[in-house]
Amino acid sequence: MKENGKTYVGTTLPLDFNLLPDNYLFVVISKKGFPFLTKMDEDFPVPKSYYENQTLAYRTYQANQVINSVTKKYPNQFKKVIALGHSEGSDVVAKLGTVNTSITHFGYLSGGGNTQLIDFITFTRKKVAKGLISEKEAQREINSILEDFKKIMATPNATNKFWAGKNNSYKRWSSFSEPPIDNLLKISKPLFVAIGTKDQAVAPESAYLIPIEFIRKQKNNLTFKAYSGLDHGFGKELENGKYEKHWNTVFKDFLNWLNDK
Repeated sequence: MKENGKTYVGTTLPLDFNLLPDNYLFVVISKKGFPFLTKMDEDFPVPKSYYENQTLAYRTYQANQVINSVTKKYPNQFKKVIALGHSEGSDVVAKLGTVNTSITHFGYLSGGGNTQLIDFITFTRKKVAKGLISEKEAQREINSILEDFKKIMATPNATNKFWAGKNNSYKRWSSFSEPPIDNLLKISKPLFVAIGTKDQAVAPESAYLIPIEFIRKQKNNLTFKAYSGLDHGFGKELENGKYEKHWNTVFKDFLNWLNDK
């Protein structure tokens, strides 16, 4: 952003980089087709290559290639190789754990255990429980959601059809419909999972499937934390209308966990 003859550079990453220890190499992987820098408040047309590669398989491949490239470039220099993902990125981290053997620690933030598609129905049922809509309205809403899912899975590779967001293609939804728990259970390395109890993008109920399944399978490599009152971005709406950010709190907990593992 340019203002009064000065140039200001910001980031979409919410964490405080000053928290990163000096002996860490921090790598951020952009989504396909996006440049490292864009101008603030200037329209950026989403490239076709983004929609074509808006899949769990591609993003996993992309992250795997980056990790392999970095570890090859700096052989024997890493005591730990950490994969950290948030939201959609958490699904990528889960899948990445099934293909990359170099990773020593996994961070899975604001992600569920079940397929992403169930969250829409869960949140509809929550509206009924809160008295916001009637049972009849809920059933109508759920039926509509299920019909939309049928359309998505009927043309799973469509990049010119969108649902729940103008940039979320059918190809994206069909790809990310894979339940992450199936991949998480294949990970034997230390795994840190965190969810906000007031997450409005991923139903916390879905996240609780993760510790349940790890207990059921008698796997002891999971650390699960539920942050009371925090939303999808680990923030909290206050009664006075203000908003508290707690990203750094979660990130500090993650770093402390890494030091202990």
